[in-house]
Amino acid sequence: MAALALLERAAAGDFPPTVYLEGPDEAVKAAFLAEFRRAWVAAVPEAPYARVMRPGEHDVDAILAAFQNVSLFAPRELTLVFDVEDLGRSEKRLAALAQGILRPAGGSCLVLVESEAETVRKPLAPLRAACAVRVDAQSPERGELLRWGALKLAALGCRAEPGALEALLATSENDALAFLNEVGKLAALAGPEGLATRAHVAALTAPQVSAEISDFLAAVASGDAARAAVRLERLLAAGESEGSVLWALGHLVSSSLSPGGWAKWRDASMALARRARPGDRARALDAVYRAEAAWKGGRTDSRTALEQATREVAAV
Repeated sequence: MAALALLERAAAGDFPPTVYLEGPDEAVKAAFLAEFRRAWVAAVPEAPYARVMRPGEHDVDAILAAFQNVSLFAPRELTLVFDVEDLGRSEKRLAALAQGILRPAGGSCLVLVESEAETVRKPLAPLRAACAVRVDAQSPERGELLRWGALKLAALGCRAEPGALEALLATSENDALAFLNEVGKLAALAGPEGLATRAHVAALTAPQVSAEISDFLAAVASGDAARAAVRLERLLAAGESEGSVLWALGHLVSSSLSPGGWAKWRDASMALARRARPGDRARALDAVYRAEAAWKGGRTDSRTALEQATREVAAV
């Protein structure tokens, strides 16, 4: 099933009991999961928070218990299981999970997420077949990305005037995660009528950071946290804003999840892609977004948020 089709179904409150999410584009997976969780929160406000599990940390019984548990207080639960490929090491564990998820209970939803792979992991075939819906996350074409953007705007109660999303996609360098993140900001700028315009897109134009930021991004991409801290200190002392550096840091990570990397600082984005696994990079991007949300939500200052995000990305 296409990712967008399932999101439209979820937006209507219709969630399949089990979803198998696979494919080579980690950016699409991250965007899909964010929108799927948003739809769940809207449909199931009594149990809005997803439970996150991994086979390396939780056994099959624990995963099935989370999925099949029926409670009068929380009758429906959303459970996300990452790194399901780890189950391929044990045919017994894989078979037990495949059999167990055929017996859903309580209207809960279980999403199994397989990390990117160069070839199809054949041992996982029984698990894929056992799921009610299978989503293959491929790199989206331009038209599909625009549909992603329109869907996200609609979920936020907004719509775009003709040409607005196309302009935003151009400023995002056709990067899926960067584009969808900017769509969320675009919705925040929309007026009382919820119309996002090209003028709003212009207001979101990415800041022009200085050439020295390339040294900072290179240090982060190589995992040299100490050197990154020194470079960051020099950037801020020279007058660079925390917001522009945080934007560049987030775009470094998001572009490492896309083929070709970031055109402006391709060496850094590709270095990060070589150093860290896709799943780790997706979690690093989430850390950047959380830092930004904490800063803009008033829970911390911009300097602390930026330093924390830098440490987390350098540590992947």
